Amino acid sequence: MTTFKFKKRLKSFTYAAKGIQSVVSQEHNAWIHLTVGLLVVGAGFFFGIERSEWIAVVLCIGLVLAAEAFNTAIEQLVNLVSTDRHPIAGLVKDIAAGGVLICAITAAVVGLIVFTPYFYQLIN
Repeated sequence: MTTFKFKKRLKSFTYAAKGIQSVVSQEHNAWIHLTVGLLVVGAGFFFGIERSEWIAVVLCIGLVLAAEAFNTAIEQLVNLVSTDRHPIAGLVKDIAAGGVLICAITAAVVGLIVFTPYFYQLIN
């Protein structure tokens, strides 16, 4: 059994932060997802959404950003393994991107469910 070493754990967090920074700085879609997530958080504060709504919103934002990170990692790995164009490599990338799209659509639906009553109340 290995012992817990604080410096080793801190180093792990540093690597993870570097990965997040890499995804956000190099992937346009990740930057868009992060920006939309921050706007949604701002809307949550503006409308004073309920605790349960915050849980749904935060989980959706985290899900989309994590999916984008996984997609980026898969794309980078495929590029490393095969520099040539290959139908299976393309399919793997498409499937990973499709996973991000599923998460983003789910988050948008949750956003509509959470925020529509607040927008309706604001308009009326």
